[in-house]
Amino acid sequence: MELIEKLEILGAAAKFDASCSSSGSDRKGTFGGIGSGHKSGICHSWSADGRCISLLKVLFTNYCINDCAYCINRRSNDVKRAAFTVDELVSLTMNFYKRNYIEGLFLSSGIVKNADYTMEKLIAVAKKLRTEENFNGYIHLKVIPGASDILIKEAGLYADRVSVNIELPSEKSLKLLTEKSRDSIIKPMGEICGDIVENREERKKTKKLPVFAPAGQTTQLIVGATPESDFKIVKLTEAFYKKFSMKRVYYSAFVPVNSDNRLPVVSTPPLDREHRLYQADWLMRFYGFQADEIVSEDNPFLSNEVDPKAVWAMRNMHLFPLEVNTAAFEMILRVPGIGRQSAVRIVSARRNGSLDFDDLKRIGVVLKRARYFITCKGKMMPETLLSEKTVFEAMKTTSTRAGAPDHTIEQLSLF
Repeated sequence: MELIEKLEILGAAAKFDASCSSSGSDRKGTFGGIGSGHKSGICHSWSADGRCISLLKVLFTNYCINDCAYCINRRSNDVKRAAFTVDELVSLTMNFYKRNYIEGLFLSSGIVKNADYTMEKLIAVAKKLRTEENFNGYIHLKVIPGASDILIKEAGLYADRVSVNIELPSEKSLKLLTEKSRDSIIKPMGEICGDIVENREERKKTKKLPVFAPAGQTTQLIVGATPESDFKIVKLTEAFYKKFSMKRVYYSAFVPVNSDNRLPVVSTPPLDREHRLYQADWLMRFYGFQADEIVSEDNPFLSNEVDPKAVWAMRNMHLFPLEVNTAAFEMILRVPGIGRQSAVRIVSARRNGSLDFDDLKRIGVVLKRARYFITCKGKMMPETLLSEKTVFEAMKTTSTRAGAPDHTIEQLSLF
């Protein structure tokens, strides 16, 4: 098979893996080396469906011994198969980089023979790029579930970021749709987290040690292939961040590429739900929210119509309005229409004098949304009508997608 045909097959086979962000590494270029994985040296490009394409994103092979219900590369599918050699993939990466097509490599694979055999192939590519080609660009390696601890340690020495996909939100769903066990996925996450901490401590004694996975680890979860609620997903995400120091959790809307009676019948991927989960994720990582503040057992789904930050604010009107000239930074972050950067600017600017609504507008606050939750110098913005209907209409950001489950917020009492 021609190399270009392999690239077409294995590039297309990798498109459903969303976790290919190339930020977070500070691997600098070296004299005589090629490329740089430094934060400012990585450029991003985005496809029409929002996927990052700044990296050479391929599978080593789409042959696979597993038969996961949702996967286009499952062994029972009659699809065209291909596999790179280590030398072919190294050559492609170097040639594409020199032509400025890419800034690094995102490498995953179907499982051939067993987890360790496949993991060894992925490591061989990264090792050759680093040690023989002197490549300093960004490398993200997928950890194959079930791979040995020794191989995981080796992978992290050559890759900037490593990841093992959780795939589905519960062990029950994994058993229903895959041949993977929860332990084979969770155990490597723990190993990676432990290796990062151990390496950090060892490097305090000697800086000559290579950094283990300097951009950390990530995971990915399929949304909508199984019936778990957003509450289950958000709580699981929170646990990943707290227990494994995960850099990112990626969400991938279920795309029906196979006909299988174990899978739900959907007309379109649940992209709105994926978007809301990313918003909830952002609130936990950068805005100080706990999972239970965003969703609960009583309200287990995120709203289609209103973003989760606005939903929380509408459910907690007793905490508002905030006086922006005196309110704590942590509370300003929770005001709809005020992003983290704007909150930082507010706290900085008010040291030099009291702020008014014109000042907030110049800072970047979206007053159309924020006006219902703040005061300046003890007064609300003129002509602010504080009623359930006006607040709800101001908070609405999207309409419900046709065919999507209607998880709107319950009737609210604002006063």
